[in-house]
Amino acid sequence: MKRFLDLADFSRDEIVDLLALAQSLQDKPQSRALAGKILGLVFFNPSLRTLASFQAGMARLGGSSFVITPGQGTWQLETRLNAIMNGAAAEHIREGIPVLASYCDALGVRAFAEGRNLQADLAESLFSMIDGLCDKPLVNLESSVNHPCQALADWRTLDELAVPRRAKFVLSWVYHPRALPLAVPAATLHMAAMRGMEVVVLRPEGYQLPPQIMEKARAAAALSGGTVSETSERASALAGCDVLYAKEWGTTTYYGDVEADSRLRADLGDWCVRERWFKNAAADAKLMHCLPVRRNVAVADEVLDGPRAVVKREAFNRLVVQMAVLHRMLA
Repeated sequence: MKRFLDLADFSRDEIVDLLALAQSLQDKPQSRALAGKILGLVFFNPSLRTLASFQAGMARLGGSSFVITPGQGTWQLETRLNAIMNGAAAEHIREGIPVLASYCDALGVRAFAEGRNLQADLAESLFSMIDGLCDKPLVNLESSVNHPCQALADWRTLDELAVPRRAKFVLSWVYHPRALPLAVPAATLHMAAMRGMEVVVLRPEGYQLPPQIMEKARAAAALSGGTVSETSERASALAGCDVLYAKEWGTTTYYGDVEADSRLRADLGDWCVRERWFKNAAADAKLMHCLPVRRNVAVADEVLDGPRAVVKREAFNRLVVQMAVLHRMLA
């Protein structure tokens, strides 16, 4: 494996095999598998789980890592093509990424969406440039519209919970004070479709996922025997659901328009997951969220602290599945 950028780059069988490797590494640790190997981590955006879990995973496999946060202890890196670099950035990624790659055996990069132009973000223009600049194995730590590491951990979590392959999986928009990227909802939707689930995207008007993301998920569902639909009707979406995956994202109707997004979400404070949301769900329905989550804004305490929430399990599984990715790349 030279690239881990998108679950869609792999067949369903390949993903299942990778998850089996994750289980094997958990059952029988290989503390010297990556001895002498170095992982470089570049974070253009903040992190908690991704940063800690990759460093811990590399250490558990016997390797080491270094972390670069551009502009914090290092030169700020310019990412725009044909930029006139007379501002704060002292170095361009066209030099920075190849140099960093030369110091390590694999590179992981996090680079969020700019959130201004939807088509540019959907095209993954920045991460595509990084991909072209890196001659070492490359891991997507979250890009404009993808987060394959989170998606892989969520798939493992569903398997651990023995959630049936054909179960009803609801990806629901939840409230946040500001617009957040599409990466996790897009990756989560595709993961559940690829797993073969009955997937429903629940969102208020104005927050529909882009057609390109929906079509990609529907293509994955067609191959796996799953289904994908979208609605703004909460009661029908949640009826009989086995998993509610809560996630925040920005408006796609007025993408990049902060004021319009703020007006649109001003009356959507009731999109905070509460126990009553599960009234007609399966008795043992679970609540998932990638974290970080704003308590009593996106999800209420009563749910996060109750038996439905498996968010900490998802977070732990980031470590487990990423060790499998690193092992497959470097062992």
